[in-house]
Amino acid sequence: MTRASLDKQPQDVAAMFDGVAANYDLTNDVLSLGQARLWRRAVAQALDVRAGERVLDLGAGTGTSSLPFAEAGAVVVPCDFSLGMLREGKKRHPRLPLTAGDATRLPFADEAFDAVTISFALRNVHDTDAALREMRRVVKPGGRLLICEFSHPTYRPFRTVYTEYLMRALPPVATAVSSNPDAYVYLAESIRAWPDQRALAARLQTAGWSGVAWRNLTGGIVALHRGTKAAPAEG
Repeated sequence: MTRASLDKQPQDVAAMFDGVAANYDLTNDVLSLGQARLWRRAVAQALDVRAGERVLDLGAGTGTSSLPFAEAGAVVVPCDFSLGMLREGKKRHPRLPLTAGDATRLPFADEAFDAVTISFALRNVHDTDAALREMRRVVKPGGRLLICEFSHPTYRPFRTVYTEYLMRALPPVATAVSSNPDAYVYLAESIRAWPDQRALAARLQTAGWSGVAWRNLTGGIVALHRGTKAAPAEG
């Protein structure tokens, strides 16, 4: 089965996720020791969507992350570039408008959404900065961005334990519960290589997002980054 490398070639990443689609949500619950559901809940609370808002959920995979927004009455569009994930999602959630799309070249019009979110997927995009600019393009002035992504634990001793878990414990656990354990070796490596909270915030600012801030979850294992698309100046 396919295992992507850290150069994140889109066809390799898509093929890798195609191969783990059937058990992906279950595997994440096991490997995160149940924290994945809590992180999804934190995303829904932080984005605070209102009924009737249009929300783009990027890297949505099977659509599980989109359900809280739909339940809140938003018009949510789950988008992913893994056709295998989307097919699995359509089986489970046939009413969701799952859409194929590349985060660096989104198939949506300018200013089409009130909010855009991406959870545990920005790390897998070939060109992070292009994706951040595209997300800004498709939201309205005043629109919100929320990124949920693995990050760097803030407590140094805990960071060491966490890194050891990623590189030593995660692969054998993945072997037991996943159809493609090599995919989770890549995921562990990509987490280690991902920029820390402050560095990602700087990239959001460079991409044109305003009011950038972040909040750590689970001691910094995960961070929520937020930004706003500033309205054009009058006059």
